[in-house]
Amino acid sequence: MLNSLRACLINVAMLALAFGSSSIAQTQPSDPWPGLVKDLFQDQPLIVGDGVVTLEAPSRAEDAAIVPVAIRFNDPSEVKSATLVIDENPMPMAAAFTLGQKAHVSFIETRVRVNSYTHVHAVAQSLDDRLHVDAKFVKAAGGCSAPAIKDQDQAKAHLGQMKYRAFKTADPNLLEAQIMIRHPNNSGMQMDQLTRLYIPAHYIDKVEVRQGDDTIFVMEGGISLSEDPNFRFSYARTGAKTISVIAHDNKGATFKGEWPIGDGS
Repeated sequence: MLNSLRACLINVAMLALAFGSSSIAQTQPSDPWPGLVKDLFQDQPLIVGDGVVTLEAPSRAEDAAIVPVAIRFNDPSEVKSATLVIDENPMPMAAAFTLGQKAHVSFIETRVRVNSYTHVHAVAQSLDDRLHVDAKFVKAAGGCSAPAIKDQDQAKAHLGQMKYRAFKTADPNLLEAQIMIRHPNNSGMQMDQLTRLYIPAHYIDKVEVRQGDDTIFVMEGGISLSEDPNFRFSYARTGAKTISVIAHDNKGATFKGEWPIGDGS
């Protein structure tokens, strides 16, 4: 009798465990990455962790609305494009960079919004059209709906203003620069603290950076880029005298800047 009771209790416990596991499995969110690979890269095979591209991102962000990330290329002469994907964001493709053939960009740093705990992927396309990927898991939440740093009137007053900064490098053939663009980059998920209404999406969706007539990179992006988009990057010197930027936003505005190329400070 005692053995039968024990057997019955064990069976009940196993059934409860199985039922509980099934319920947990049903409530766990699915991984969005396979669907993103299909949508963004047409289900092309991805080469993981071969060192062609490296993604740098904090494991836990100090501010979910301003998360620093860097994409680095082991051999800049062999990469023609790179895409930054924040898997769980409402607009996962944060930025797609087309790299100039002569630019040999070795890294691009920027700042992004992270809306919930997520994997972030950097996918580089090499000259042979193969796709190489690196990923980091970032703990952050609420970045896309976080209130703007500046009030909207202030943001409008300085809309599109740009700054350029050059940095010294150890290699005389390599230049390093930073481009900063004043723009609220409203996500459409932020609430005006006075009116309690959502602020319409208003963001930089394209940035073209050139030295002389040669492209350094063209970026296409969206709401996942932080307020006041910021890009720091390296590129190969071609002898051009100026660096120029043309930026566009989703409301049709165009902003331009041009500066003499400096050797940095």
